Amino acid sequence: MKRSGKTPLRSAVALAAVAAAAVSLAGCSSSTDAGSSDEPIQFFLSGDANQGGGYAHMAEKYEEETGVEVEIVDIANDDLATKLRNSAQANDLPAIARVGAVDPVWRGATVDLTDITEGSEIRTELSDWDGDKVISLPSDITAVGLFINKTLFDEAGVAYPTSEDDIWTWEEYVAAVKQVQAATGTSYGMVMDKSSHRLKALMYEFGSDYFQPNDDGEFSTNDDTTRALEFFNDLNDDSFMPRSVWLSDADGNALFKSGDVVSYVSGSWQIADFAVNIADFEWASVYMPTEKERATNYGNAASIVVFEGPQQEAAHDFIEWLYEPENYTELSETSSFIPAIDGLDIEYAAHADAFDIYNQDIAASPAIVGDIKAMELQYGAQGVTTEGDPVRDETVKYLNGEQDVTATIDSINAQFSDQLGALE
Repeated sequence: MKRSGKTPLRSAVALAAVAAAAVSLAGCSSSTDAGSSDEPIQFFLSGDANQGGGYAHMAEKYEEETGVEVEIVDIANDDLATKLRNSAQANDLPAIARVGAVDPVWRGATVDLTDITEGSEIRTELSDWDGDKVISLPSDITAVGLFINKTLFDEAGVAYPTSEDDIWTWEEYVAAVKQVQAATGTSYGMVMDKSSHRLKALMYEFGSDYFQPNDDGEFSTNDDTTRALEFFNDLNDDSFMPRSVWLSDADGNALFKSGDVVSYVSGSWQIADFAVNIADFEWASVYMPTEKERATNYGNAASIVVFEGPQQEAAHDFIEWLYEPENYTELSETSSFIPAIDGLDIEYAAHADAFDIYNQDIAASPAIVGDIKAMELQYGAQGVTTEGDPVRDETVKYLNGEQDVTATIDSINAQFSDQLGALE
């Protein structure tokens, strides 16, 4: 992907704001009001309990080994970003956070973690960078995947792929699911989370280049994006797929757990949830269907950052310990993570076959998947973001009949061009 030597006005303004925030936060971070180094190391995150309490488990282990207490503060996902912004403005940031994305508001208050990555197999292509400094570490890998209600497939006598030799095409998948749906009287064949991350996987499989800027910051895509969106629109017919998920915010997770849906396109984090919370039927992970390409959409599930302040050295030491291969392996096994460190032998307590499928889909994905993730991280490094999610929001309008596919793609390109501009 090309980089432009020009800095668009929007980027320049955003970077100036980031720099100002960094100066403000850095000026405050040395304040004695920011907390005592003798206090527990505060670690803000979301959803640890839902994934086996892995971070809480490792915090207990760390205290046993070192005598240093790490306090896990589990905050609702919808509230975490706001909580951190407010904490930054009040000069009360925690020592560590696991975040969905690095925020320009507090980006300048993060600690350089480059030394932790040196000589390691940590996948730093999924890290945030400040020049040549690594300012975040990927907590784990997340990927889009396909779940099926195995009980329904067995009842209908319909086979599903169990190896890379018999992966469905999208047409074969739809036909098989419709066969199960008809044989079992199930209300819906498929649900997909209302998310551009999930839709992006389907786009890649159809050969889409997604949406990319030229040197002048004008975004475009290829014709395969049109084919993918048209195919997705055809699936949303209120018979195969419930329109309520994308048009009315119905919960795809809850629908699948009800047992009245044959299959579910979601993500690898669901494995830990399903293992505990689905008892009325058997479920299985299945390879993502293919069309022009075999692909999934993957990236860092979240980012680990350390903040400047009186506890930054102690926090750095804990994160360095956490990413040692032996400890990170234990974290991955406890939380049912796909590891963000290469070369580890993870022994999952349950559903190891599901994780194998995700790893195989990731390995088979084309280079465009990593290229787009790298592009998104570059925009993050510039402090440039979009208002809402143009791909998701414009697709909703298309599914609702408010505009055709051409207008949908034109609007997405226009919003990206206006709000993101050229890469530096």
